[in-house]
Amino acid sequence: MVKTEYIDVSMKGYTDIRDITPDLKRILDKCQIKDGIITVFVPGSTGGLTTMEYEPGLLKDLPEVLEKIAPQKASYHHHATWSDDNGAAHIRSALIGPSITIPFKGGNMALGTWQQVVFLDFDTRPRNRRLVIQILGE
Repeated sequence: MVKTEYIDVSMKGYTDIRDITPDLKRILDKCQIKDGIITVFVPGSTGGLTTMEYEPGLLKDLPEVLEKIAPQKASYHHHATWSDDNGAAHIRSALIGPSITIPFKGGNMALGTWQQVVFLDFDTRPRNRRLVIQILGE
């Protein structure tokens, strides 16, 4: 069986991080599929999905590390192509990736004790995002 759901989130941009684990759990409970995989996908090229321990220190560390890898104020060829300022957002999105798949059994995601699923918005302005959730299982 396949079910498709959505999560709508209002994001601030600039590596805003949101824990979507409770939303995914709520969707799993609602769909009543007990065993399978849940995939989360962000349409667009300036967001990313991953797992992390959602705690204050890492909420500061991850954006700081990404700033070293793909600095906001660096010059990107993308800026010249489209006359915009979000080249770093595209690079960060490509590094983190637009989707994540998590197995689940008995309606519970196989996450570690300190592991949460997070959505990151890298764009240079606030945005409303719609994440696509697809559940495959029985």
